[in-house]
Amino acid sequence: MSSDPQTYERDDESSGERLDRHWNELLQELRLVQTGTQILFAFLLGIAFQNQFHAADDFTHAVYACTLIAAALAVALFLAPVALHRLLYRHGLRDRLVNAADRLTRGGLALLIVSMCGGILIAIDVVLPRAAAVATVVGVLIWFVALWLALPAYIRHKGTNGRT
Repeated sequence: MSSDPQTYERDDESSGERLDRHWNELLQELRLVQTGTQILFAFLLGIAFQNQFHAADDFTHAVYACTLIAAALAVALFLAPVALHRLLYRHGLRDRLVNAADRLTRGGLALLIVSMCGGILIAIDVVLPRAAAVATVVGVLIWFVALWLALPAYIRHKGTNGRT
């Protein structure tokens, strides 16, 4: 660890303080994604009750089913740290809780990407030819991967190479 303010870990905090900080940072992140994912899920639920949706083809119904399930699973993963905290509170397992919550959140983010792409495909398929809609969603998926995976990897790589 370093006393450099640019680094994520700080020398002036105990492991308990670090775990508390990590937990609080994770909760702030979860507040944002929980709300957005729940709104997406609610929107997706409403689609099935639209008259026009019943006339859609099997491809659209399959994309919808996968998208709805991915959104529900994402919601479950984003809410799981709350349930874990309630069940593990005062058991001295903060280190395990933080690590588990981190993994659950990463899984939720992956399913959120699937949900977003599925929702976009359902909507874009209405206004573009199917091949163009699929190509658009592939572009959106690449954009998510670039911003959520490649950019952090690049910054992390540059950060470790730039240290003395």
